Amino acid sequence: MTKLLLPNKTIGIIGGGQLGQMMALSAKEMGFKVGVLDPNEDSPASQVADWSITASYDDQKSIKLLAEQSDIVTYEFENVDASSLEKIQHKVLIPQGLDILKISQNRQFEKEFLNRLKLPIARYRIIETEDDLKKGIDELGYPCVLKTCLGGYDGKGQVVLRTSENISESLLLINKGNCVLESWVSFEKEISVIVSGTQDNQYQVFPISENIHRHNILYQSIVPGRVSKGCQNKAQKMALSIAKQLKIRGTVTIEMFVTFDESLIINEIAPRPHNSGHYSIEACNISQFDAHIRGICGWPLPNIYLHQEAVMINLLGEEVTDAQVAILEQPNWFFHFYGKKEIKKDRKMGHITILSNSLKGTLKEISESKIWNQRG
Repeated sequence: MTKLLLPNKTIGIIGGGQLGQMMALSAKEMGFKVGVLDPNEDSPASQVADWSITASYDDQKSIKLLAEQSDIVTYEFENVDASSLEKIQHKVLIPQGLDILKISQNRQFEKEFLNRLKLPIARYRIIETEDDLKKGIDELGYPCVLKTCLGGYDGKGQVVLRTSENISESLLLINKGNCVLESWVSFEKEISVIVSGTQDNQYQVFPISENIHRHNILYQSIVPGRVSKGCQNKAQKMALSIAKQLKIRGTVTIEMFVTFDESLIINEIAPRPHNSGHYSIEACNISQFDAHIRGICGWPLPNIYLHQEAVMINLLGEEVTDAQVAILEQPNWFFHFYGKKEIKKDRKMGHITILSNSLKGTLKEISESKIWNQRG
């Protein structure tokens, strides 16, 4: 039975980064109160919330306090301690549930889940020891990629093995815990499919985003992704099958590789809104964050459509100053700054979305801008 959460009720968000901030803004627009739990006192989400708790994500006392002060609880990223959330399930509704959290935060569980659905993934082996690694390399061959089962983002927690010289570096990861060794995937493009679901098992799929990374950090998202209609339909069907199997409430993101013959290989699942979906704030009739809040609160979802083609570009620490200069030069660009106090190289500090009448022209405009010259 659907639990409808009405305005003036409180949504507790675990995680205070930019995703939590944009969730909170959507929630406030719909009339909800928002509380945030994050280790940082002045996190982006806490800046726009009604109240916040400064504590680590595994601080059971603080998580219990968040639950007691909230009507429902959601999380903005997958590295939340699932065991801590299990202990508050009887105190507060967690509409996303814990199944998708446990699956997406452990690469071994994720691979096993996708295998059960008979969805295409890279060949892999679970690695616990140096001997496992050598056997895995013999079976999968070079190049291959070693990834930690737990944690890791933006290229962290992984090593590309091209020759036996990379084995010593790989042992540092294995010593920290179990890993997944994946065969190398030759792909032409990376895409993501964002799906939002409600407690009544209704689902909506956002337009597919084509994602370009530089140094393992998302650089651009181009929407709609430049793949064939058949490839788009196949990707959306795969993503929907995952969402339905997990009975998704709120927003989930499925990242995929597109090979040169437009075959699809699923890379990973993110149980939340995603960096590649930021374009939806301006380019769609409803954003991924609006859809997430609606989904977890039992509100119905409208049919999602794209107003206009768009390109979203991340702003890292080293790009912020030039981006601020561009505010006066680019009145048609949509600037988002997250309010992070400390500016660091390679840290995501904001993003820019450009609505486009010509993707080719917009991409040329971006490449000619000096803002992103340092990316190489």
